[in-house]
Amino acid sequence: LPADAPMPFRKEWRKIVVGDDGKINRRLWEIATIAHLRNKLRSGDVWVERSAGYRRFDSYLLSEPQAKPIVSALGLPPTAGEWLEQRGRELDWRLKKFAQRLKRDALEGVRYRDDRLQISPVRTIATPDAEALADRLDAMMPRIRITELLHEVAQETGFLAAFTNLRTGEPCPNENALLATILADATNLGLSRMAAASQGVTRDQLLWTHDAYIRDDSYRAALALLINAHHRLPFSRVWGDGTTSSSDGQFFRAAKRGASGGDINARYGVDHGFSFYTHNSDQRAPYHVKVISAATHEAPYVLDGLTSHGTDLRIVEHYTDTGGATDHVFALCAMLGFRFCPRLRDFPDRRLAPIAPVTAYPSITPLLGKRIRTDIIGEQWEDVLRLVGSIKAGHVAPSVMLRKLAAYERQNQLDVALQEIGKIERTLFMLDWLENPDLRRRCHAGLNNSEQRHALTQAIYTFRQGRIIDRSHEAQQYRASGLNLLVAAIVYWNTIYM
Repeated sequence: LPADAPMPFRKEWRKIVVGDDGKINRRLWEIATIAHLRNKLRSGDVWVERSAGYRRFDSYLLSEPQAKPIVSALGLPPTAGEWLEQRGRELDWRLKKFAQRLKRDALEGVRYRDDRLQISPVRTIATPDAEALADRLDAMMPRIRITELLHEVAQETGFLAAFTNLRTGEPCPNENALLATILADATNLGLSRMAAASQGVTRDQLLWTHDAYIRDDSYRAALALLINAHHRLPFSRVWGDGTTSSSDGQFFRAAKRGASGGDINARYGVDHGFSFYTHNSDQRAPYHVKVISAATHEAPYVLDGLTSHGTDLRIVEHYTDTGGATDHVFALCAMLGFRFCPRLRDFPDRRLAPIAPVTAYPSITPLLGKRIRTDIIGEQWEDVLRLVGSIKAGHVAPSVMLRKLAAYERQNQLDVALQEIGKIERTLFMLDWLENPDLRRRCHAGLNNSEQRHALTQAIYTFRQGRIIDRSHEAQQYRASGLNLLVAAIVYWNTIYM
């Protein structure tokens, strides 16, 4: 080997490869080079064309010319320098303003004691008058069978038109069979039991209807029609204007163990199961649902609902709990035009990330973490824009890309850049959270909407003790979609009669 042979590997390897006499040990050099190549393959910085496991990362993305008009429409600058300059000025001003208000003890519900933030919890206080009014309204609501409700809402909204024949594209001629099939998914009753409990439809009719008309895209289209109809109701504005939403996962136990029985999440005990991850608008309507593993992180799926719901809702602000929050989600939400507002359980333990030196903020130094690595953002800016453009255009699902980045055994540089951008956005959000008690209350109220929906789904999805018996992900998604559609129908009906 020549004395100037390339050594891209770590310094620890160099000490081993180069002997005391200055000569390079060829065998050790080859081992070090192969180990370095292995790490680069794992991180995605090196790829193998047409490989299944080590495919080039940017093959998932739009080309730069394709992504350019999309990111321009989002208002993102073409260079990282422009973005960092704007964000840097804002972050510096906000940190200094926060430090001054914290010093004056001028932040409602926030105290700074022993170099640690103390934040008063948000509490929902229902007055006796409000509770009495709720009871009166509940007593005034008419009573109706769930089958009649679903039929009435179908007539009002026309959502059954979305269920077309797989081969001919024609709508289903047997409305009763189609409604019974949807109800079988929604209640977990199953087609055989539904046929036995129904008049005028047989098991064979329900099986044929399910095979011919029930698909994931049909459920999505039907839900969009229903959500849009609800959004147009004048009374729906009482709840909200459809610009904010929340998402949360709800655990459903599996009837079987093993590969088809889902995963175990210690949070829910020792039972296997799955999570239905649902997005709910501020108008109480559930506009997106996805079945995910009970053990997986919820964060990658936050953006799926925000970017692909297909309704007329124009979501601006979105709330989640801690499970839906990562720096990557902060980054992508901000760049796609969403304000991401999670309720962070470990808020006081998180550090604010400055772009300027930490010494610029002496009074809040204990609250600050490491500086933002602006060099990484600059190096990866073009790929960041391609990723954002690809997601905005619907070319790739956000969860696919976030899970792909997380799957690398070593951090990919794009992954690092997204994380650094996310730290900036998270810091700005944390400052908003500390300075704005109204934001804390909005987030709390938004997440309460999700909790109320969970209570309703538990009342509906009762057969087989609410356990999932389906083996395939497709069938599980049908259950979740049917349940979500029925909840949306109930919300629509309640809004009409309230």
